[in-house]
Order: sequence, then C-alpha cells, then structure tokens
Amino acid sequence: MVLLQHPPIPAELLAEPMSAFDAAEFDRAVMTTYGRYPLALERGAGCRVWDTEGREYLDFVAGIATCTLGHAHPAMVAAVTQQIQTLHHVSNLYYIPEQGALARWLIDHSCADRAFFCNSGAEANEGAIKLARKYAHTVLGIEFPVILTAHASFHGRTLATVTATGQPKYQKGFSPLVPGFHHVPYNDIAALEATIDHLDQAERQVAAIMLEALQGEGGVRPGERAYFQRIREICDEKGILLILDEVQVGMGRTGKVWGYENLGIEPDIFTSAKGLGGGIPIGALLAKEFCSIFQPGDHASTFGGNPFACAVALSVCQTLERDNLIVNAQERGEQLRQGLRAIAHKYPDSIAEVRGWGLITGLELKAEIALTAGEIVKAAIGEGLLLVPAGPKVLRFVPPLIVTAAEIEQALQAVDRAIATVTA
Repeated sequence: MVLLQHPPIPAELLAEPMSAFDAAEFDRAVMTTYGRYPLALERGAGCRVWDTEGREYLDFVAGIATCTLGHAHPAMVAAVTQQIQTLHHVSNLYYIPEQGALARWLIDHSCADRAFFCNSGAEANEGAIKLARKYAHTVLGIEFPVILTAHASFHGRTLATVTATGQPKYQKGFSPLVPGFHHVPYNDIAALEATIDHLDQAERQVAAIMLEALQGEGGVRPGERAYFQRIREICDEKGILLILDEVQVGMGRTGKVWGYENLGIEPDIFTSAKGLGGGIPIGALLAKEFCSIFQPGDHASTFGGNPFACAVALSVCQTLERDNLIVNAQERGEQLRQGLRAIAHKYPDSIAEVRGWGLITGLELKAEIALTAGEIVKAAIGEGLLLVPAGPKVLRFVPPLIVTAAEIEQALQAVDRAIATVTA
C-alpha cells in the first residue's frame, strides 16, 4: 500500500499534550455508567498495553473481544493512514467503494447474500429485529410478531436490544420495555418447542428466534450442536427466521470465521461488530437474499459503512485470512484451556469448569464459594494481566487473535499466581 505524501502537520494544529491523568477530574466530567478498575491505559503494541504510570500488562481483554489484531498492528496503521488522507466520510446517498469491497469479503466468507453497515453490535441487532418484523408483516402476515431470545443472553444496550437481552439486571429501571420478545432457556429444545406451541395458541406467533452461537456475557456457554440443528429444522418447518448474534463470537474468535460454523447450521440473519473493525467502530447486519424486503428508507445509518471504517475493517479481514489467524485461534485456544484445566486441578475447591471455543474461554468458579471473578480480575491486574468477568462467577479470556504460545504461557502463570493470592 502506497501512502500519500503530505507536508508535516503544523504544530498549532496538533492536540495539546495531555496533562497528568487525574481520576477525580475524569469522574467529574464523565457519566458514571461504568465501574472502572483503577488504572488508565495510554498506549499498546501487539498483545500488550501500558498505563499512565508506565506499567506493562498482557491484554487478555482486547477491548472485550474487539481488538482482533491487538494494538497498533501495521496493517491497521497503514489502512488508517491511507484512508484518512483520502476520504473518511461521505454519505450513503452515494456509492462507497470501500463499503462494497468489505461487503464482498463478508459475503464470500459466509452464508450471507447482502450486508448492511452500521456502527456497533447493538445497532446491528436493532437492524436484525427490524428486518425480522418487516418479514413477519409482509411475508408471514403476522400482526403481532414475537421474537424468541434466551435467558442469560446479551444483545445490546438500546431499548429494543436490552429487552431482547435475557438478563433482568440490564433492564431494571428502563421500563416500559419494547413488546414482542419472549425469553426461553438456552440449550433447552423442549422448552423452546413448548413456548412456540403456547404462543401459537395465544395467537402471538413467533416470527424469529434470536440466539448467540456461544453466550459471551452469559458466562461463555457454547451452544449445543443438536439444539441448534433442531432449531434450524423448526424454523424451516414454520417459516421462522433464525437470527444469530455473532457480535462477540464472529470474525475468527471461536476458531472459525463465524460461530455458527461450530454448530453445522446456517442462519437466515447474523450480526457482527466488535472484532470486525479491530477496535474501529463498525457493525454489520448480514442476511440471505430475502432481505430485499428492506426498501430505500426502511433503515439507515449516518456513519454506517463510511470509507474510513470500511477500509480499516477490510484490512482486518484480509489480515485474518493472510496471516492464518483462524488456525492460531484454534491452537492457542486449546493451549489456554489445557493450561487452565491444569490450574483447575490445583484448586478443586474453587474452580468448577473450563469451557469455550477458539480464543473465547471461560473459567467458572464454584457457586458455593464466596470468591468472585471480579476478585481474581483485580488480583490479575497486580500480576500484569488484564482479564474481564462474564458474570459474577466466570472469568473470561479473550486475547487478540495474534497472541503467541509464549504469551499464553505467561498469562497462565499470572492467573495461577492471582488465584493463589485470593484463595490464600
């Protein structure tokens, strides 16, 4: 890639250097919607980040399964530099070549026929909900369509996606919620079939089933192959759409390009975000050909699919393929789980299970002990390792897909020390 040559940026146009970080000043200026850990990160390279005090950490959070290529990857640096010097934003009133190229890569590497671009996973899931409702009205003739989602699921923070999310803690204080959703147990086909029958009898027909191939926020719980294959059969029999939320598990995270490939099925609609842009905000709604029921004016996004985000996302996609990162996710994920099982063997009174696919792995603590995942996360920070919980009892490991065998081993040693500290 040849970068355009531009004159040096005048000093007066450069941002002023940041003064010493002040957490109290930060909290006075920023809404308190996050419970933050007591460190401020200022730079990164590969799988490592550094805080404002110069301390180094191995990053096994990766922006919560978002920094596919880690930090400051040369492919992303080149794409960002080239595109910001060329054209960063116009409007979807015009054809955007970068958007078309990204859509073509996604279609060529999935079961989808068309793509719509937005800015986040929540937006992608909102688009999937709208598409399913229009399908229900125009194709199925359903006046009051219902979308089934799972208990312990997570689909976003907008009003519709938080309603779709099967976790009451995220919904508290935001009623009235959006009608048209019903939650069922995950990996329980009998419960799902009974719910569909009950809703049919109540003349509230199911138009779509929306699930994660692996529940991330719900505790890193992989979908069962037989469960999803039976759902696919039910959807085909009844004309119900199958929507898969691939926001956290897509783009190579599970050791396949898409999480649904682990289940032996194809969805009618699936969504992507997080790892798609490698940390640059972008989301995608992907669907089979029926999505042509969306007509001009039915759905839109000001920033969605702009040249900048699409060029960077395409560089992530191409690097994922060129550098064989899918295989790396498989191999390093297996190494990580084997190491965590060895640690679990050392602490049989504390650790219940290790599970996951590719480079999304959960270590579950026993329910009967007082220890929480958050306590281990805090102890791991002291050992130079960043981790993130997936609920109160599950420790989640989602490093960049470029992680090396040596870095996996370093992380395992840090986790072992952290658990030893909190269980002493």
